[in-house]
Amino acid sequence: MALSKKRVYEIARELGVPSKELIEALAEMGMPGLKAVNTVEEEEAELIRELFQEHKAKKSPAQAEESAQELAAPPEKKPEKEEKPKVGQPRPPVVAVLGHIDHGKTTLLDTIRKTHVTQEEAGGITQSIGAYQAEVDGRLITFIDTPGHKAFTAMRARGAQVTDIAVLVVAADDGVMAQTLEAIDHIKAAGVPMIVAINKIDKPDASPERVMQELAQLGYTPEDWGGDTIMVPVSALTGQGVQDLLEMILLVADMEDIRGDPGGELDATVIESHMDSSRGPVATVIVKNGTLRERDIIVVGATWGRIRALVDHQGKRIKEAGPGTPVQILGLEDVPPAGERVERVKKPNQAKALAEERKRAALEQRRVARPLMTFEDLLAAAERKRLAVVLKAESTGALDAARLELGTIETEGVDLDLLHAGVGPITESDVLLAASVEDAQPLVVGFGVKVDGKARKAADERGIPVRTYDIIYDLTQDIERAMRRLLGPEFVEVKVGEAEVLKTFDIDGVGRVAGCVVRSGKVVRGGRVKVLRLGEEVFSGEIASLKRFAQDVREVQSGRECGIRIRDFDDVQVGDVLEIYTLEEVPA
Repeated sequence: MALSKKRVYEIARELGVPSKELIEALAEMGMPGLKAVNTVEEEEAELIRELFQEHKAKKSPAQAEESAQELAAPPEKKPEKEEKPKVGQPRPPVVAVLGHIDHGKTTLLDTIRKTHVTQEEAGGITQSIGAYQAEVDGRLITFIDTPGHKAFTAMRARGAQVTDIAVLVVAADDGVMAQTLEAIDHIKAAGVPMIVAINKIDKPDASPERVMQELAQLGYTPEDWGGDTIMVPVSALTGQGVQDLLEMILLVADMEDIRGDPGGELDATVIESHMDSSRGPVATVIVKNGTLRERDIIVVGATWGRIRALVDHQGKRIKEAGPGTPVQILGLEDVPPAGERVERVKKPNQAKALAEERKRAALEQRRVARPLMTFEDLLAAAERKRLAVVLKAESTGALDAARLELGTIETEGVDLDLLHAGVGPITESDVLLAASVEDAQPLVVGFGVKVDGKARKAADERGIPVRTYDIIYDLTQDIERAMRRLLGPEFVEVKVGEAEVLKTFDIDGVGRVAGCVVRSGKVVRGGRVKVLRLGEEVFSGEIASLKRFAQDVREVQSGRECGIRIRDFDDVQVGDVLEIYTLEEVPA
């Protein structure tokens, strides 16, 4: 952005009014069509300031007179159309950052964290709880720091709409990729406003205009081009444009009028959870409405507990968490899945009964969901291969992301059986579970977790493959390869040479040996051989031995003579042509 230009929202900030009010005033004064992110020259900016001041000066007396008339008028004379009172107060917007794996989502989140999170505890180190709050111009924005759009979708699949605004990150040097399109689909399905961060503008081959063109072709026309999609060029690496992006988030939050009532009904959702060795089950929750307090008795899905402690994203213990706040909850009986809602109840007995009832219902649903198999189904299943997988991940968000990815894998003739999926490191019990499987190939995989010593020893003793991954796409690709390998290798015959039989020798205890000359290519020991007689194939088999001057050799090149014995075939004759093949493996 040139120094001589200003965005409309910057002018509104200078005037001390909301962007919406400034734009409406300008439209009344004959300047329609302006949007908050539009840029204007300094001369035009000065004109906007003057027009708004004039508009304000003219309107104030009229507003005062109108107010006096309204006070004097009887109740029945009030306008029929009344605006409903706004519930609650503006709260921090909850933002998810989505996009292609290499386009800089994590770098952007890290940059915002480093530059806009107030460092107070533990030597300035913030705590990773799956979400954090950034302060911008005295206002807060809550960012969800999850594995990406898979976790975003996983939470939505459980009916949880946690996010208020989505930031789509697209690299300026790469443009729109397959995963970008997937992320757009998820954002569209969620029905939340989207802001595009065109990242990596610092790179020499960056082309923000190309990204804007590609998105425009998809129906997302930039506001700078007269469309409705906010697009902000940024460099997550250098920090360039990041402030503009944050201001755009606040602008959209204002336009969406995002509110929460601290005294209202509780609306809170789990976004991450894990088992902590010292603190027990830990769940990260974002409160969208109401207030969560220490000692509250809560039910989360099929688990419950009394809140023992609330911990914010800086590791500080807090007494309560209001609308828009991310907070860790300690005190639950078990680890709840991401996407579960937090419900407050009055008594522990009530919470326990509700959680147990949900456990029973879930168990019954699984029983009903398992279809009965006919004998024909069993026969068909016996012909199929099966890969039995134990999956462990560092958090419920990561676990949901991995499970969704595995659910998309399809290999004809092979079934993927997810034996167990859980949160935490790979343990001995995980390996023993995999080892107990019959009629299937077991595999233990971890996403963002380590393998403990006992598990490694048990895997070595029982021959169970154990793999860990930090990138979800590496995990899914390896599992796809493993499934294809279960089908067994496929081979094709590749012709490598041709020989003609000049003489035959019958040797006691050995059989018939053909004395040949190699006409083309080569003859290889252990190769496949087809015997052609007068152009017809009379036998197909394997070369049992290959000699040259009574010496065993690996191969004989074109133009040379050799002795060939064909396994299980003693009818080779002078004049026969031997075609030599090798078998090459091809992917299943």
